[in-house]
Amino acid sequence: MRQKRFGFPNLGLGVGLRTTHYPHILRENPPVDWFEIISENYMDSGGRPRHVLEQIAERYPVVMHGVSLSVGSTDPLNVDYLRKLKKLADAVNAQWVSDHICWTGVAGLNAHDLLPVPYTEETLAHLTARVRTVQEFLERPLVLENPSSYVGFASSTMPEWEFVTRLVEDADCGLLLDVNNVFVSSVNHDFDPAEYIRNVPHRRVVQFHLAGHTDRGTHRIDTHDDHVIDPVWELYRLAHRFTGGASTLLEWDAKIPAFPVVHAEVLKAKQYMAGELAEPIPQTRPAGRPASTAAIPHPLAHMVAEVV
Repeated sequence: MRQKRFGFPNLGLGVGLRTTHYPHILRENPPVDWFEIISENYMDSGGRPRHVLEQIAERYPVVMHGVSLSVGSTDPLNVDYLRKLKKLADAVNAQWVSDHICWTGVAGLNAHDLLPVPYTEETLAHLTARVRTVQEFLERPLVLENPSSYVGFASSTMPEWEFVTRLVEDADCGLLLDVNNVFVSSVNHDFDPAEYIRNVPHRRVVQFHLAGHTDRGTHRIDTHDDHVIDPVWELYRLAHRFTGGASTLLEWDAKIPAFPVVHAEVLKAKQYMAGELAEPIPQTRPAGRPASTAAIPHPLAHMVAEVV
């Protein structure tokens, strides 16, 4: 495993750990490289789920992925939540801890959804300070995922990729680049997904997410309930080219098929990892500034024509 970004290894190709697959995993010890867990499913859990997780953590690398940190909220950070998160990370020897650039509640209420933030200087300063606080509490780098979204804010003053870039640079954290989210949002907000991939800070990408989604004609919904579509795979090819590769995970959270089907889906990523792209393409631009694309061939031109 090649070390990179905060000393984190490239774990290879993994899948999300789901309860329906417990019997198969425990019985077959499948040749998957690593598992990602939803942190909240185990923070307060005992009994069989925690027992199964402990067995899996003895056999495979485990990464924690949260959905309730609510780093974008105006509520105070939940210290009890952070304490449980840190305890779980220590217990399963988590390779890293991730969550989303979003908010999930306000006034002490949890909406149980990943809600978008406005891309403004004020929001950027707010999130940067909170991310730094979380990292100090956890005593480890936090890895943040770009969201999928369906509406934008009229008050936003910068594109999402610039906001994401400045946040992870200013807060000195990692980036979980969800390639499917980039594509879904590009359709919903009518932007070029390749431009997004080109302009995030590649040296901070710790992990990729891949997933299926639902096409509603006028918009796309991030449902994680199907195979990855070809345009998303092509975006992954581009992301791999710029980063030199990172730990790659397939999410499948609804209409979940048998484990071998899920595992076979993430193994398709090998088709998009060209040997000559082993090292990342250098970035010379200042953080937060769009890169010139004149000298970069556009391998997704056929796909972008369908999106914009």
